[in-house]
Amino acid sequence: MTTAVVSTPTLSTAPAGTPGTMLAAVYRGVNDVRTEEIAIPEIGPGEVLLRIDSCGICGTDLKKIHTGSHAAPRVFGHEMAGTVAAVGAGVTKFAVGDRAMTFHHIPCGACYYCRKQTFAQCERYKEVGTTAGLGAAAGGGFAEYIRVMDWIVESGMVNIPADVPFEQALFIEPVNTCFKAIRMLALAPDETVLVLGQGPIGILLGALARRTGATVLTSDLFAERYEAARRFGLDRPVPAGEDLIAAGKAVTDGRGVDVVLIAVGADALIPRALDAVRPGGRVMLFASTQHGTANFDPAAVCMDEKTLMGSYSASVAIQEEAVQLVFDGYRDGSLDLTRLISHRFPLREAQAAIDLASTPQPNSMKIVLKPGR
Repeated sequence: MTTAVVSTPTLSTAPAGTPGTMLAAVYRGVNDVRTEEIAIPEIGPGEVLLRIDSCGICGTDLKKIHTGSHAAPRVFGHEMAGTVAAVGAGVTKFAVGDRAMTFHHIPCGACYYCRKQTFAQCERYKEVGTTAGLGAAAGGGFAEYIRVMDWIVESGMVNIPADVPFEQALFIEPVNTCFKAIRMLALAPDETVLVLGQGPIGILLGALARRTGATVLTSDLFAERYEAARRFGLDRPVPAGEDLIAAGKAVTDGRGVDVVLIAVGADALIPRALDAVRPGGRVMLFASTQHGTANFDPAAVCMDEKTLMGSYSASVAIQEEAVQLVFDGYRDGSLDLTRLISHRFPLREAQAAIDLASTPQPNSMKIVLKPGR
């Protein structure tokens, strides 16, 4: 069966290009990302060509760029939303012109890990199902077009309603990851949570924790970020330099907080978090994605019955609920995530965008590339 051919996309954003080419921010090696003109990826049966409007820069993208963990060349980017430009034969869920976001990982649904709902450990989940077509599949959202492979089209693409902007929809994947962590914690309304880090992910974790009825304290090195957090109801900051343990005890009758969420990749915070959490409490590692060692008191886990736990990537089990949370949160204003975007860059300035995302400033939050411009 041949691919259903819809009109070949022609770029309006790259006048110097030829039909069948596009701009992409190409990873060429450690700390080396270049905006180049490459071929628009071809699609096959069951696949979709998605024109990217907006793509967020995620911490995992930055880790790959800075550590050289992945072979070059390739195009990163996975927090993406845009418009369907072409569909392959057999595609019935989407049509040209549909607005959509896409996940880049979807599990098999049948293996041992899927049965245990530990989806990120599924071998199929570890395969990337979206690509800009250059090198190995790596998301591809830092480009004007991506090829969405058949198993992702079937279970990992989401239609975006007309009243929800692309910049809200690109948060569906990160919201899912944060929502998964909050669900794992099984928070109760009488509990107190301390979130370390108030970047976009820390604010998301705090806002979702607050929705359970729990009391949420926040901490960040940049005082300016507390204002952004307040827009999401996070109005109990612990200023940098203030004693986190004492602050937690002050609002919990001297027990300590019930949960500490570490939303930054700083393993040095683990012992501080274990000190701040009450006996029987939980410490959640959310951003510790680089292998290494961390010093902490094992007796705090054993004798004080404190739980050290982790949460990584998204969960298909909560996908529909997370999607609705993002759509409804924009409509009623309670979770308007476009307010987290501080900077937008065109693809030609991708390196500047990556540099800013890599060195957060007091006035920087979510950095977004705009291939659709």
